[in-house]
Parts: sequence; structure tokens; C-alpha cells
Amino acid sequence: MLEKTTRLNYLFDFYQSLLTPKQKSYMSLYYLDDFSLGEIAEEYNVSRQAVYDNIKRTEAMLEQYEEKLLLFQKFQKRQELMTKLRESSAKTDRNAEIDSLLNELEKLD
Repeated sequence: MLEKTTRLNYLFDFYQSLLTPKQKSYMSLYYLDDFSLGEIAEEYNVSRQAVYDNIKRTEAMLEQYEEKLLLFQKFQKRQELMTKLRESSAKTDRNAEIDSLLNELEKLD
């Protein structure tokens, strides 16, 4: 469950600009602020089922965006490569220069 939540948080970070204001709000309250379905329903004066349906549809949309755009997959690959580079730079005498470049790359994410 934690892995799914973490994945959806990343997908939300990458693709939230493609969502409607209501979708953003529901997802933010549910995944980031840890509101229950009932609390969100009360906040928006709708049924729990309406909130649940909206969140599930939005989750599916986020997954579809990822299938097409691969932003999260590319982010994970960059993180993996930067970790390997850091490990490799620790073995060379030019590690300060490499660390500096890696820090600049990390700032881009």
C-alpha cells in the first residue's frame, strides 16, 4: 500500500497541471493531507462514493499519462544513474568536480 501511495504521490507531482481543480483538490486532500473519503465528502458536500469514484478515475488518468509521457520512469532512471555516478566518483581523484556536476543535475529535478 505504501508503495502505491508513494507512486501516486510522484505521479501527482508530475502530472497535476493536467488535472481539473476538483481532481487536484481531492487527490491532494486524500494522498498528501491524509483526509478520509468521508472528510473530503463532508468538505465538498458530496457522497463518499462520489469522492471515491473521482479519486479512482484520477488515479487511472495519472497512470495513463505516465504510460504515454514516462516522466516518472525517466526520473527514477536519472536518480539511479546519479547514484551510480556518485559511487563511481568516490573512487576517483576528480570526485569534487563530478559531485558539483551531479548537484547541478539534481537541482534540475
